[in-house]
Amino acid sequence: MVNFDELKKTAGEYLSEDDLGNLEDAYAFAVKRHKVLLHSSGGSYISHLLAVANTLASMHLDPDTIIASLLHGVLKEDVATLEEVEGKFGSDVANIVNGTTKITNVRYDSKMAYQAENIRKLFLAMGSDIRVLLVKLADRLHDMLLLHQESEEKQRQLSRETMDLYAPLASRLGIDWLKRELEDLSFQYLFPAEYKELMGHLVSTLGEREKYVDEVIGILRKKLKKNEVIPVRVIGRPKHLYSIYKKLIVQNIPIEQVYDKVAFRIIVNTVKECYEALGTIHGSWTPVPGRIKDFISAPKSNNYQSLHTTVAGPGGHFIEIQIRTEEMDRVAQEGVAAHWAYKEGQKINSRDARLFKELKKLVQNLQEVEDPGEFLDSVRGELFDPDVYALTPTGEVREMPRGSTPIDFAYAIHTAVGDRCTGARVNGRLVQLKYELQNGDIVEIITSKNQHPKQAWLQLVKTSRARAKIRQWLRREEKEKTLQKGREICERELKQLDTSLKKLIKSGHLRFLLEELRCNSPDDLLAKMGTGAITARHLERALIPKEIQQQQEEQSQEEELLEQLVETGPQKPAPTARGAVRIDGVDDMLIKISQCCKPVPGDEVIGFITTGVGISVHKADCPSLLATDPVRWVEVNWSGEIQGRHRTELFLRAEDRKNLLADISSLISGDDADVVEFSSRTTSENIAEFRVVLEITDRDHLQKLLTHLQQMPDMIEVRRR
Repeated sequence: MVNFDELKKTAGEYLSEDDLGNLEDAYAFAVKRHKVLLHSSGGSYISHLLAVANTLASMHLDPDTIIASLLHGVLKEDVATLEEVEGKFGSDVANIVNGTTKITNVRYDSKMAYQAENIRKLFLAMGSDIRVLLVKLADRLHDMLLLHQESEEKQRQLSRETMDLYAPLASRLGIDWLKRELEDLSFQYLFPAEYKELMGHLVSTLGEREKYVDEVIGILRKKLKKNEVIPVRVIGRPKHLYSIYKKLIVQNIPIEQVYDKVAFRIIVNTVKECYEALGTIHGSWTPVPGRIKDFISAPKSNNYQSLHTTVAGPGGHFIEIQIRTEEMDRVAQEGVAAHWAYKEGQKINSRDARLFKELKKLVQNLQEVEDPGEFLDSVRGELFDPDVYALTPTGEVREMPRGSTPIDFAYAIHTAVGDRCTGARVNGRLVQLKYELQNGDIVEIITSKNQHPKQAWLQLVKTSRARAKIRQWLRREEKEKTLQKGREICERELKQLDTSLKKLIKSGHLRFLLEELRCNSPDDLLAKMGTGAITARHLERALIPKEIQQQQEEQSQEEELLEQLVETGPQKPAPTARGAVRIDGVDDMLIKISQCCKPVPGDEVIGFITTGVGISVHKADCPSLLATDPVRWVEVNWSGEIQGRHRTELFLRAEDRKNLLADISSLISGDDADVVEFSSRTTSENIAEFRVVLEITDRDHLQKLLTHLQQMPDMIEVRRR
């Protein structure tokens, strides 16, 4: 456990007295606000905050980052406001704290949507200030170190998220030690049996490996010295467990056949000595073809530089060797923190600028994906561990997963290049779009202004960036077709009603039309007309004012009643009116079922007397009834013998999926209810919403239907309107 004195000692190695004083203020603020709050693992929350801050201080990060790490829980627990934090510690600290805080004040319809929005918020925040991500990474590291105290379900959940999101993000920032630790901690809980077996094997062979490492280091020093290359140091370290496990899976081999369990690193003084050392090694041992990588002349996007080679070393064992300078080694371990842009008086260098530009490009690409499921897939896809390094004709490196094609490469350059890609020249030779790129390929994309993305491209690409851009284009094209179709239908129907969209916009009636049809915009209306979600009948009804609709309904009911009286004489009224409802002590009055709340037999009802019209029957809790004068209310009851069917309206919400509409319709039909009207829409969170007007017999019939609908998979909400 870390206490404040230890944090102060760590931070005191590089911070000024004033900075340490501000750190003390932040610690006092956190202690006062959190009091006896516990971490989810059961320990003190303050201890958790100190551990996170100490990790960041050990990386020599700026004072605002350390202060923000001590305060990163105050907004989530509602123990302080953003304004308080900003007033006391400044806008930078407030923005970092806000960026690291999960969304808690908005209710989402699924865990996926909630997770997606929190990750989206994190990406937006880190796009404007990378320190948000650094605090989140240190926070997640400490959460993972305490994960053994959590439930199995939470262990799997956090480990999967860490493996898919936080470890790759640490890699993007070039913080290698953090990436390795997060991967190994996640591996322990995601694959416990494999972790235990691998750990047991490495422990049992520890002595043998240590002896081999000492032998190889001795040989390397002698050979380098003989060729007048004096290394600063030669290191042999075991590869981290998860990297060994991945090798077992990819190569489908047993642990005994993994020879390069140890990676050797040679640190020299100059770039020239890096290449001289590589020549010495290749002159001594046979290099493995395809395993030589030069990240010095072509650095990775996270600024990583090193020479990599794998050779058949002593005893015939394959050994991986990395060669770099002291400065390259520091960047490889510390990543973005090695040249921290927020340190006082220090300007951002060109390589860090490129890294931040790439991260902002990543954020921008992901923000364009609205669907939560597709967004999370895109996040995982964007944060791949690259296997292929291809180059543009000008020498710029593009990192890609294995199996990537020229289409992936084109979209990595720019969306417009990807959309117009017709082919490629690889190493000067024309290749098809399905060609799989190899390490070191020089790729020149061929474009045409008449080209556009095809559905079939989705089967060729490997990167989520390319897949998302292709889908985006295809959706946009489909939307334009739907809008055009909807516009044609809408204009045709409006013409029959002696009006037009132009007239509705000019008169201001379009706003009321959109509200009546539950559309967010004119394009939303046209799109629903194009898909058939809104029909000509819906449009016609929406254009008739409610007052006229009500008069027409009342007039129609009166005419129907008069016809019955003329044809059959003084008999019982129709079951949907007087015959369905009994009014104690009142005779010879016209009775109608109110359409605002659509009561059905079994509902508690109250009558409302309308002068010159009759009595309208409402549900007892109807908002329209409750807003009227109670003096005009009259007690009504359902009659003992009720026949016929009665209308009611339902509102449904469910997670959208294939065949959802068909399943709902089948269930309603199976429960002997008739659909009179039906409309639907899908939200940006992939939630389907339905408005259904039904005819049922009574309240019991309705309750049975509601129960069955609520039991449907993926159903979120079912209620009467």
